[in-house]
Amino acid sequence: MLNLKVVTWALGIATAFSVVFCVAYGLATPESLHMHAFLEQVLPGFEWLSWSAFVIGLVESFLYGVYAGLVYVPVYNFLQRRWGA
Repeated sequence: MLNLKVVTWALGIATAFSVVFCVAYGLATPESLHMHAFLEQVLPGFEWLSWSAFVIGLVESFLYGVYAGLVYVPVYNFLQRRWGA
């Protein structure tokens, strides 16, 4: 059985870290290798190289991870109870 709180926080932090990593990567590489177009599509309100938009993207990515944990853990636990060893 997975712990809802632990998995939800872990996914939220991991997705927030991923956005920080993508932005740092974009700052360190040429523009042809940036992920900013993708980030702008999946994170409403995010625009490249704006502090307020970066914070919005960070919060949104964290919430996407939280949502994934809130959906995944109950489904996993249900299937584990039903068909687990």
